[in-house]
Amino acid sequence: MGRHKSKPNPGRNTRLADQIQKDLAGLIQREVDVARAGLITLTGVDLSADYAHAKVYFTVMGAEPATAASVLNDKAGWLHSLLFKMLHIHTVPTLRFVHDDQLARGIALSQLIDQANRPAQVFTPSEPEDPDEQP
Repeated sequence: MGRHKSKPNPGRNTRLADQIQKDLAGLIQREVDVARAGLITLTGVDLSADYAHAKVYFTVMGAEPATAASVLNDKAGWLHSLLFKMLHIHTVPTLRFVHDDQLARGIALSQLIDQANRPAQVFTPSEPEDPDEQP
């Protein structure tokens, strides 16, 4: 008899990423100082195929993204240990926090689209042209 090799289940990966995002959001709310890191919103979690690593995307209000990322990555080990107690899985991924700039890029693109869709300003010369004058 041969061994059965299991393939990674993409549905499980998505469900686990969603659960990690939900649980981390609650932990960050309780464990991270808002005065230092600002108001943090988790926008997504990307898990590696073996569930060993997670890239956690966030946006922040009230602080610089670099500062918030530094605070979160400093607390990543502590958040990992708390997450381990909450999740009942064999491997809890190591966490790496990355600022998600998609929202800012979306706002900038929206402003460019609005600017392009504005009616063109009609040029009105300051002096009326003389129709009898030849160039």
